[in-house]
Amino acid sequence: MTVVEFREYCLSFPGVTEKMPFTTHKDPRARDILCFYVGSKWFCLVNIEFFDRCCVKLTESVTADMRDRYDGVKPAWHMNKRYWSDVYFNSDVPDNLIYELVAHSYKVVRESLPKREQLLQ
Repeated sequence: MTVVEFREYCLSFPGVTEKMPFTTHKDPRARDILCFYVGSKWFCLVNIEFFDRCCVKLTESVTADMRDRYDGVKPAWHMNKRYWSDVYFNSDVPDNLIYELVAHSYKVVRESLPKREQLLQ
């Protein structure tokens, strides 16, 4: 999978927008973070220069299961580790499962939006 393919997949969900909110961050690596939003909340983050992993929000049960089953699913750095996971590309996590986890993250975040905001999506 390439960064272009991954980006196109994330943008294929209804109501998704993208932003690079950390372009002025003091950490140069943070400046290349692309965030995918549904409504006002992000559901996936990826570094477009390194493109080594994505960060997704999962339910607690899915988080626990994925971390138990795959070495390439780890607690996300600088995020709530109970829900957010870094999923490494080119690891033991197949690309089709990465896409499923991104879709799961989209659903989890979309359902957490206020009802009024959900209707706009």
